[in-house]
Amino acid sequence: MKSTLYLCLLLLGLHVQGHHEPSHNNEQEEQKRVHSPGDRRQAEGENLAHLKIAPSNADFAFRFYKQVAAEAGDKNIFFSPLSLSAAFAMLSLGARAATRQQLHKALAFNLTEIQEWEVHEGFQRLLQLLNDPHREVQLSMGNALFVDDQLKLLKKFVDDVTNFYDSEAISSNFQNASEAKKEINDYIEMKTHGMFVNLLKSLDPYTVMVLVNYIFFKGYWEQPFSSLLTSDDDFFMDAKKSVKVKMMHRNEAYNTYRDEKLSCWVVEIPYKGNVAALFVLPDEGTMKQVEAALLKETVSNWAKSLNNRQIYLHLPKFSISGSYDVKHLFQEMGVTEVFSDQADLSGMTENTRLKVSKAIHKAKVDVNENGTEAAAVTVVEITATSLQLPPPPVIRFNRPFLMLIFDKAASSIIFIGKIVNPAASEE
Repeated sequence: MKSTLYLCLLLLGLHVQGHHEPSHNNEQEEQKRVHSPGDRRQAEGENLAHLKIAPSNADFAFRFYKQVAAEAGDKNIFFSPLSLSAAFAMLSLGARAATRQQLHKALAFNLTEIQEWEVHEGFQRLLQLLNDPHREVQLSMGNALFVDDQLKLLKKFVDDVTNFYDSEAISSNFQNASEAKKEINDYIEMKTHGMFVNLLKSLDPYTVMVLVNYIFFKGYWEQPFSSLLTSDDDFFMDAKKSVKVKMMHRNEAYNTYRDEKLSCWVVEIPYKGNVAALFVLPDEGTMKQVEAALLKETVSNWAKSLNNRQIYLHLPKFSISGSYDVKHLFQEMGVTEVFSDQADLSGMTENTRLKVSKAIHKAKVDVNENGTEAAAVTVVEITATSLQLPPPPVIRFNRPFLMLIFDKAASSIIFIGKIVNPAASEE
């Protein structure tokens, strides 16, 4: 890869469970009211819809990071919280009762503070912003539903996922598992520009639907690093282990902040097209305290405190990936019902009981002198100034650090990573 690519795949396997009891009439009426179009707001309000869900998406991003970090040990971390949020928010359109409540809670949506239609219109606006073809950055996000040709979905569910999430509905023959798997894999490979080939290894024999969300990002630094200055260097994974890396070097003015309370440096490196990467370098031995403080309030404070100053920057080239069992991670976060026989996904279909059997997320990132290429797929298988200027600080990313990629136009965190070993081979 020649820049950063991230793919988030959520595979939601829907299992047939038998006949489904019809939903309560009052809840059906609520759904009609919640999602019905109308004169609820002016066009200006619609254009700002994504800002209403930004705090919840940030809360979810850091909650999920901490859940992953608790189990990752000394492994690299890289995922797209936005891909996960979008995939499960889309799934919630078909969820009812406690199943829906658990999903909303996990995604950090408090429906006493935000109405459900605002959640989905927020994602609708996010998709419009991210997929704007006139931007300098190459960024795309989308969704697809692969549906067994014998499964009849409710028209309202299809209309809602199409309207809010611009989802394609693709009829598939899941009785021919190999054919269906190839169709899904080909779609993912195409949408992620070849980043993920044959991602889906198998399909449960009871699968009747697969939900896919993908994000692809390819960004070029506003000021690229010179490859002539890249040199071999040591990266210290911990006090005892080090690896050789290709270290990029630049003497330039960057938005920088020294957080003395958390003992870390924060450096913002902008891409062309209103996207930026935030690199966080904890002092030796302070990674855990920085991770513990990783909240939207902390990151917001970093962003407000950034100050443009000259620095000597040393940043390694790296190419890493992450693969996650989202079903397990969500269960640890309290989302249990949607994966059980008690799942209520009656907003999808009237006559067939469904549950999520599998949810996986795969992400890759590549950072080099020109920029970053990243992709993610979520697949849900259903089933200060001084007179005497001091010398510029040297900020050397030669020990574990964090990376966040922000889309400023969409006010969204697209990717989060923790680089423990830049030389690690991809999973």
